[in-house]
Amino acid sequence: MRSMSLTKAIVALGSVAAPLALLPGAAVAQNEGGPRPWQVWLQPAQSPVDVQLHAFMGLLQWVITVIAVFVMILISYACWRFAEKRNPVPSRRSHNTVLEIAWTLVPVLILVIIAIPSFKLLYFVDVVPQTEMTLKATGHQWYWSYDYPDNGKFTFDANIVADSDLQPGQRRLLETDNQVVLPVDTNIRLQTTATDVIHAWTIQQFGIKLDAQPGHLNQVWFRINEPGMYYGQCSELCGVQHAFMPITIKAVPKEEFQAWAEEKTKAAEAERSSTVKVADASAPAATPAPAAGSKN
Repeated sequence: MRSMSLTKAIVALGSVAAPLALLPGAAVAQNEGGPRPWQVWLQPAQSPVDVQLHAFMGLLQWVITVIAVFVMILISYACWRFAEKRNPVPSRRSHNTVLEIAWTLVPVLILVIIAIPSFKLLYFVDVVPQTEMTLKATGHQWYWSYDYPDNGKFTFDANIVADSDLQPGQRRLLETDNQVVLPVDTNIRLQTTATDVIHAWTIQQFGIKLDAQPGHLNQVWFRINEPGMYYGQCSELCGVQHAFMPITIKAVPKEEFQAWAEEKTKAAEAERSSTVKVADASAPAATPAPAAGSKN
């Protein structure tokens, strides 16, 4: 009776777990517009890298589901077939050549099926193609600084928007006072570093999680498919305010980005020139040289 109860429990668990294992895949199409409360699957892919990550994730989901269902069926059958009342005298056999070869070769085959697309994906992510612009992100405790070396060489800081300053429609813990504006359909090189401790620049919809380490310059590439707002956070434990270090990306058409970059460049140049004028005005006046033939 005890073995039958265990068998029924395992079968019931399997009948519930198998559909749930495949359920999140259907939720992808319904989850538009960034993260949502109680979301159980990845956000919709918005870059070539994340599209391939989703495909690889789907493959793993099927492999894991088949393995889990097979193991549950095998355990259920063993509990039923070798119950004490059906098998009062247990077998003394300890080896089966065919079985041992099978349970060695089948896992090897599964690993090969997983390894081939995994290596292709690693190569696709790590090899940076020809890029059209560079974005440099520098991590601080606890905010990000951004440089656009190919578009005017301006820089700005992006701090979290406090709860009391949130506007209607803004997302708590995900909004910054200065948004990172990037063009769509553009190969972008991302470089990261840090000034204090290790941080991690992460945008799930771009398939990016890149460490920002003091004294190191790490890089990766991405390409945004569609305009819109995209959100991320620091994904490396970096101190007491680690949870308050968001990333806000505004993806726009190339023409709109070019106009924004020109405006930011003019503002940065004006600020630099005003700083130089203030510095010159505060400098002490030079002592005039004595006239020729004059006596001290």
